[in-house]
Amino acid sequence: MANDTPHAALSVAALAERLDRLESLDEIRQLAAKYALSLDMRDMDAHVNLFAPDIRVGRDKVGREHFKAWQTDTLREQFTGTSHHLGQHIIEFKDRDHATGVVYSKNEHECGNEWVIMQMLYWDDYERIDGRWLFRRRLPCYWYATDLNKPPIGEMKMRWPGRQPYWGTFHELFPSYREFWADRADKDGLPEVTAPAPLERFLETMRRGTPAPKIRVR
Repeated sequence: MANDTPHAALSVAALAERLDRLESLDEIRQLAAKYALSLDMRDMDAHVNLFAPDIRVGRDKVGREHFKAWQTDTLREQFTGTSHHLGQHIIEFKDRDHATGVVYSKNEHECGNEWVIMQMLYWDDYERIDGRWLFRRRLPCYWYATDLNKPPIGEMKMRWPGRQPYWGTFHELFPSYREFWADRADKDGLPEVTAPAPLERFLETMRRGTPAPKIRVR
């Protein structure tokens, strides 16, 4: 006989919630993988359809059509070919239909007679719209970009062909990197360890209110 008690109904609801969360995690990870494949294969329609229909492009343009035009011009002007290799992916949910994430990416670019390698991460905002998870925003933060035969040792590791080197924003989302190198004073005793971050707030806790950096268009 079926159990119709409130406790059983609650358990079914909780199970459904967990299943939805697992399916959402997988769909968001697939979203990042689809981004890399569609970009590298230059399928601009497949690419822009991974973003919200009202995606903002620049300061005053909205929509996938504007995004497609901008992305197409950028790729044709700067790169013959690209390859994006994804690494670790951390995803945290704000609610059922909104999430944030960090994706590591190591990329290769054919730029004329130079082969530029890059290490970066994306800070993502995801939104479920009409039952599908999409990008609301991708914030690219770069550590280095340099010709394959020129290790990016030293400062200003963003070294694109024909441009002056400049700083990337790889560490600017998280204040811990600056604090780590700034705090070199000798101290007595063991260092203090703060409490672990609450569930679904690991990324938020690491950022500690740090604003998004201004990204320089390559």
